[in-house]
Amino acid sequence: MVKRAVHRRSVLVGLTASTLLPQVSKAEDVVDLSWNDLLPEDQTSAPNVLQGLIDHESAPLSSQQPASSGTRTDWNGQIVRLPGFVVPIDQRGTGIVAFILVPFVGACVHVPPPPANQLVFVTTEEPYESAGLYEAVHVTGMFAVSSVSTHLADIGYALSADRIEPYRG
Repeated sequence: MVKRAVHRRSVLVGLTASTLLPQVSKAEDVVDLSWNDLLPEDQTSAPNVLQGLIDHESAPLSSQQPASSGTRTDWNGQIVRLPGFVVPIDQRGTGIVAFILVPFVGACVHVPPPPANQLVFVTTEEPYESAGLYEAVHVTGMFAVSSVSTHLADIGYALSADRIEPYRG
C-alpha cells in the first residue's frame, strides 16, 4: 500500500513537471546576439563610421550611411535578445511602438547611421515607455532579415518585440 502511494505521487510530480517543461524550454530557446553576429561571416567588425568630424550643415546624415555588406539569415524566425540604443520612429500616447535599435549612442541622430546590417527595426504591440534617447535596452522577440527604409536610414533586420527592458550589463 505504501508503494502505491509513492508511485502515484511520482506520477503526479512527473505530470506537473511535464506541463512546466514547455515554459522552461521557451526560456532556453532565446538566442543572445551581439552586433558582430549580424555581420556576414567573412566580415569581422563593423566599419568605423565615426572617423573624422561630421559636418551637420551638409547633406542629411542618412545620405552618409555606408553600404551594407549583406545580412545573415541564421536567426530568421527565432527568438533572440539583442542589446542596443533606442531611436524612436513611432509613438502611441507616451510610449514608443516602433524604433530603430542601434549599436551605439547617437547612431542615426548625431552621426551617420551604421550600415543596414547593423540596424534593427523593432515593433511592439505594447508601447514602450522610454527613459530617453540615450537609453540602453535589451530587446527580446522574433527576429528576421527585413529590408526597411525610414527617413533616418535603410535597415537590414526586423524584430517583433515581446519584451523590452533596461540594459543590465
